[in-house]
Amino acid sequence: MADDKLPKSAISSWSGFVYQGKVALYHCLKLMESGDEDFELQLDSTDDFAIYKNGCLISAHQVKAKVGKNRSAYIDALKKSGAIEFDRKKDTLRYFHTSVQLDDMSDFTAPSGETVKFYSYGQIKYCSLDEIENITKQAIKETLDRLKILQSEHTLNLNYCLVSEQISSKAIYIHAQNQLHGYTENEAAYHNRISAKQILESLLDNQPHLDVEYFAAELRNEFFKNLEARIEDEVVGLTEQNYLRITEMFRHLYILPKIDVEKLCQLLNPSERFSKIQKIDIFRYTKLIGKICVEPILKGIPHYLNKHNSFYLPTAITLLDEHEVSQCAGQINEAITTNENLLTLLFEYNNLIAAHLDSQFQVESKITDCDDENPHSTNVGDYDARLTKQLRINILPVKDAEAEINA
Repeated sequence: MADDKLPKSAISSWSGFVYQGKVALYHCLKLMESGDEDFELQLDSTDDFAIYKNGCLISAHQVKAKVGKNRSAYIDALKKSGAIEFDRKKDTLRYFHTSVQLDDMSDFTAPSGETVKFYSYGQIKYCSLDEIENITKQAIKETLDRLKILQSEHTLNLNYCLVSEQISSKAIYIHAQNQLHGYTENEAAYHNRISAKQILESLLDNQPHLDVEYFAAELRNEFFKNLEARIEDEVVGLTEQNYLRITEMFRHLYILPKIDVEKLCQLLNPSERFSKIQKIDIFRYTKLIGKICVEPILKGIPHYLNKHNSFYLPTAITLLDEHEVSQCAGQINEAITTNENLLTLLFEYNNLIAAHLDSQFQVESKITDCDDENPHSTNVGDYDARLTKQLRINILPVKDAEAEINA
């Protein structure tokens, strides 16, 4: 189909990336729960999402979040949903999803004569942003129960994280097809779909799960859930250039291997003992990367480079006075003596950009340099000779980091 005859894609809209993907996943799971496992999910093309079977459109879905509680605010969107255009023919099933209850949720008859139904989530016709995760997990549970697959709360959470990523990753892939490989937005979105079989395989392939896999997936999900919300809140105050930087960084973070996600989370605030990602750290980190007016290096953990190829890493470190600076230095020194992974990372990423700091300072330590040739040596002289590796960590405010990177 020629590009000018394809429906316009919404993949350039940030808001469409978050809520509608979760709603689309829920609808797909409900279809599979009813025994339908032969369909394809299309994102951001025919509508916010659409269901196809054997190349034919089965249903078109428009998703709206945070618009308002009055039906009148949705009239234009309802008319668009009811339009007869592209694959949306006469009598096509059309559904409208909202995150809030409206003053009127009866069926809408469009000027075309087509009916747009408000989608039902059980007994109600809306689903809030904070409830969509719970009902999707329940749908996953019912699907696995039907297949007689035992699951714990941990494996259920992991399945939710991994299948959610599958939807988001497809949206990111569509962006890449448009931005890196020359496909138009419309073409990339129309043709790249996820089959029911792929969604089901994602659930079945992850049985049973190791605890470490669950932890990494849960950590990633918590990180991006908070990152999404933060970017949504900050988007109005960002310049266009910084908005593009932060969204490109988000896409990069989303496809990071889980080992790099864990590294990043350890480095977000190295003065704190790392166990689980903290929401306040994500808040500060996201705010910081929205402020930095330097192009990031999107390779591995997002970072910045100066002309000497020194790494500069944005963090959530927030220090309000000299007492907190002193405490931070002591806590980092303590952390690296008990966390070998953090120590290794700080040798590579030793210039840390603080989310808030008045003036830069250094943390210096002498670190035992392990003797691989004689790891069991007990000679005191040998041990003393090994205490020669100097670790110097520079912690900088944004203005100093930008000056050094741009020098």
